[in-house]
Amino acid sequence: MRFPRRSHPPRGSRPPRLLASLLLTPFLAGCFASSAGGDGAAGEGAGDGSRLRVALAFPPTGHLSPHGADATLLSRLGVTEGLTALDGNGAAAPALAASWRRADDRTWLFTLSEAVFQDGTDVTPAAVAASLTHAAEARPAPAALSGITLTAKAEGADGVRVTTGEPDPVLPLRLSSPSLAVLAPKAFAKTGAVDPVGTATGPFRITRLTGATAARLDRFDDYRGGRAQASGIDVRFIADGAARANSLRTGQVDIAEAIPVAQAASLDAGTRRETATTRTTSLLLNTRSAAFRDPALRAAARAAVDTSALADGVHEGHADPGAGIYGPAVTWAAGKRVPPTGRTWSAAPGRTSLTLATYDNRPELPEIAQVLKQQLEKAGFTVKLEVREYSRLESDALAGKFDAFVGARNSLLDTGDPVSLLASDFTCGGGYNLALLCDKAVDRAVAKARAVAGTGERQDAVMAAEAAVLGTDAVVPLVHQRVITGVGAHVGGVLLDPYERTLVGTGTRR
Repeated sequence: MRFPRRSHPPRGSRPPRLLASLLLTPFLAGCFASSAGGDGAAGEGAGDGSRLRVALAFPPTGHLSPHGADATLLSRLGVTEGLTALDGNGAAAPALAASWRRADDRTWLFTLSEAVFQDGTDVTPAAVAASLTHAAEARPAPAALSGITLTAKAEGADGVRVTTGEPDPVLPLRLSSPSLAVLAPKAFAKTGAVDPVGTATGPFRITRLTGATAARLDRFDDYRGGRAQASGIDVRFIADGAARANSLRTGQVDIAEAIPVAQAASLDAGTRRETATTRTTSLLLNTRSAAFRDPALRAAARAAVDTSALADGVHEGHADPGAGIYGPAVTWAAGKRVPPTGRTWSAAPGRTSLTLATYDNRPELPEIAQVLKQQLEKAGFTVKLEVREYSRLESDALAGKFDAFVGARNSLLDTGDPVSLLASDFTCGGGYNLALLCDKAVDRAVAKARAVAGTGERQDAVMAAEAAVLGTDAVVPLVHQRVITGVGAHVGGVLLDPYERTLVGTGTRR
């Protein structure tokens, strides 16, 4: 099905874009509709509007490259967009691509909407193809492309041909990933670097980044979806959850993400928004470390964990006990779940010592880690706990420097496709494989699920792959989270969704 192309101001009518003023010195140092619609988008009569003040939990970790952990930050702030987005049912919806069709089992053709980059250049098939090519060649690979070989080429005046090495029946869904945002050629001018400053397509553009503490965004008036109601966004990165809650309570910010459970009661009921999410907190066991190379010791660690103590205790009922990699927000998972396969009998820990690491950007995680430490020590392990801010922990975690890791992961964040999480987190070639798991049975099960096209059949294959992963005891699902967002009583149009891809859009205002 083709969609009508959006009207756009004449090319010559655009004001000059900021150039040198957008170059950042600190930058070098240091299921739901996209914001294009579905959020009460403002029309041209929105006026100048007020600036929004937003407190985020996670500062940039990768120089704001969308190919890494910062992709969601850019998406949530309305900076970047992809060819597709996710609609209310978690299906692929038009974004920079107005429509698409499958040409053969490995090839898709996307027809572009009429749009402009924040540097004033047109969104062309060549620019889109080049942006996707850079993402495909990035190392480590974006999680959405874990195990996927992708090539993109311009096709005529408004088309992009995307080809995959193997058949990929959910490619339009995959291309909705924040890590596959489309950027202007200028973003890739520096070898090995990706600069989204003034090169994205969203309703807001970054104009200043102050290290890991703050950022300024201004409205992008040429946004294809209409002018945003807010004139800009002032962002503060506040790792401490109590400080985020206090900043909302005292009126210093309008929106504060990830309010800790312990701080929720301190906010007026009208300023709390609780959202069921597809985020699962898990214990990941390093399968190559001395402590957990033996699957029997991993089984012993899994047997030591009491998840109900975490959901009812640490989360005070604002979470559900871990049932699997996919929780209650993935509505079809519970009815299709099968028992873990290939699980080993547990062994006595003996004198096994281990280092358990987590981060404090999500305040519940250190508390969970402390409870796990007690549970594991009761079972016979000797546990050292290490807590850092996430940006100072990620590289060591990916390098396997810890024996165990407690992390919160949105199971459908990267693509909206449940297979992608399994591929990126639990296969031999996975780009976010914190457990360093490399198991042939798991890889086969994930590959099988990836090849299935039918929705119901794909879900069945996903749950069989989940059973294979859980059978290794490389991951112990702990709790399925509900996220509390603080929203000022005067603020409207905030975008909250289970995938946590959106927060601010064209209709967000105060």
